[in-house]
Order: sequence, then structure tokens, then C-alpha cells
Amino acid sequence: MKEVDYIIVGFGLAGMAFCDQLSRTKLKYVVIDEQRDAASRVAAGLINPVTLKRYTMPYKGEEQFDLASKYFQRLAASYDKETFEILPVLKIFSSIEDQNNWFEASDKPILRRFLNEKLVKNTSEYVEAPLQLGEVNESLRINIPQLLNAYIDSLKSKALYYSENFDHSAIAFNTDSTVTYKNFIAKRIVFAEGFGIKNNPFFNKLPLVGNKGEYLIIKAPNLNISEALKASFFVIPLGGDYYKVGATFNWKEKDTIPTTEARDELQSKLEKVITCAYTIEKQVAGMRPTTGDRRPLIGVHPKYPQLALLNGLGTRGTMMSPYLAQVLFDHLENGISLDDEVSILRFPKKLV
Repeated sequence: MKEVDYIIVGFGLAGMAFCDQLSRTKLKYVVIDEQRDAASRVAAGLINPVTLKRYTMPYKGEEQFDLASKYFQRLAASYDKETFEILPVLKIFSSIEDQNNWFEASDKPILRRFLNEKLVKNTSEYVEAPLQLGEVNESLRINIPQLLNAYIDSLKSKALYYSENFDHSAIAFNTDSTVTYKNFIAKRIVFAEGFGIKNNPFFNKLPLVGNKGEYLIIKAPNLNISEALKASFFVIPLGGDYYKVGATFNWKEKDTIPTTEARDELQSKLEKVITCAYTIEKQVAGMRPTTGDRRPLIGVHPKYPQLALLNGLGTRGTMMSPYLAQVLFDHLENGISLDDEVSILRFPKKLV
């Protein structure tokens, strides 16, 4: 039997962030992950600290942003990969009222840092933006698949990564408050399975409803923009005339199969914003781990304290993951209480 402090199940943004917390300590851990249909690998990787639909700051938004910026920049440097870039976001106003709301929001102390009060002139002949553009300061883009792959390669080189399906029925609880899983004995198991929680008998009653999102990868040689565009969707430059367009929000379908309906929806929206020719190179879909109250799901199972959860990151997983991993780590190792807004104990009837 191999003794470790933690077994981490799942390796998307949440799992990687918790691994990073452990890697900076003397705690021992292993990762068990199948890498099947991981929503993190589909995500746009854009870190924009402001909700541009309503011009609001999300839960702990500024704190999350600052931590995420340092975290991803450090990881990019440690793996010598170009996975971190500063990418301006330009908001296309839908109406005069929308533009006025921008001006009002940019004057609020909590938003002033991120919303530029001076509008940007549209200089692209192929972008429809008659009301000029609002610029988001400090926005970032992370190449998530490349970063995940680099981290996995590092884990594999240390024999810390096991590419296999996790068998929940193989968990055994020991009298000394440890847990056994196959040939491992651990202090705790942290589940970071995303929508895979639906197959987890210890946490599958929690209200993680899931939200299917689809993206298009297009090639538009004449578009030639270096900033991300935000209307009711994003157009994100990937380099080499390629752009990521999305995403859709589908609360009904619970799979990762691309659909013609989503493609048609995105094309219809795209062609109201850009006027140049383009070709669709690829379409991808993923299941975001979202909750009904749009809050994360983190904490320790009340009946099985050896089991912990890091989930429910939703549409802002890139920005939220470092912060929530730190919060869970501090809770598990230092006994710091969780906020009611994120704790799984806000759903006590779902954990019996």
C-alpha cells in the first residue's frame, strides 16, 4: 500500500489548482483522472473580471482575478509555455442605453479599475460597432489545454498521475480516519470531477445541474483583430487568422455532442457583428459544472469527513479555480471556516 495525504479525482481547472496548492507544501498526493469530456479543455480561457451583461462584479471578483493572474503567470513561467497572455476585451454596445450603462458602471469604485471610461474607436472595416467600443482593462487569456497537458506531463514524470476511471465503489473507510482506495491509503480524497459528479454516489444529490456550451473555431483571414470582441457572445483571436466564437448555453441537453442548432445560433450572432468571409474549422461542446444558485460547491461530506468536494465552478472556472482551491485547502489543512455561499452544507438534505 502507498500512503499519501490526498487523492485528487479529476484534473481540469479545479483539480490542477488544488494540485498546485499541495505542490507548494510537503503533502503527498496522486491524481486519478480519465480526461474524458473535460469542460476545462473546451473553455475559452478568457479571464474577464466584470460581468458585461449587467456590469457587475462576481462573488469575490477582484480577489479572484488578482490571484488567478499571479497563478497562471507563474505556471506559464514554470513550464516555459506561452499559455498566458494579456488580451484586451472590447465590448460592442447593443444600444445607446447599453453604452450609457457602461459609462455609469465605469464610474463605480468597484468597477473603475477594469472598465475604461474612454470609449475606443472601431478601426476595423469588418466589425459592426456603430456606437464605438468599451475596453476592459487587464483581461487575460489562458491556453488551458496546453497548460493542463504540461502539468500532466510533469505529474507523470513523478509517477503522480494515473490515467484511469475512478471506481467509487472501491473506497473503504478505515478506523483511523483514513480512507483506502485500491492500493492507496490517504488522509482525504478530493473530488474535482466537474459534471462527472453525477456518477459520484457521495455527492450526486447536490444540485449541480450542468450547462452545455458550444463553440465554433473559425478562420477569417480578413478580420485581422488582436482583441477579443464581446457582444452577446465572444470572438477570441487564437492566432493565424483563427478565432474562437461562443458560447451557447443549453440547460436541457447533458452531453458533449456538437449540434447544428448551436452552430446556427452562433453563426447568426456572428454575422451581425463581422462582415468578412469566414470558414468553420471545428465545433466543440462541453458540460459546464454549474449550479442553480450560481455558486460553487466546496467542502467536506458531513458523514464521511475523508471526502471533500471542489466543484460547481460554472462559467467562470478559469478565474475562480485558484481562489476556490486555496479556500478549500485552508479549510482542510488549517480549519478555516467556509463561507455559507460556497459551502456544500447549504444543502444539508442533499448529503444524507
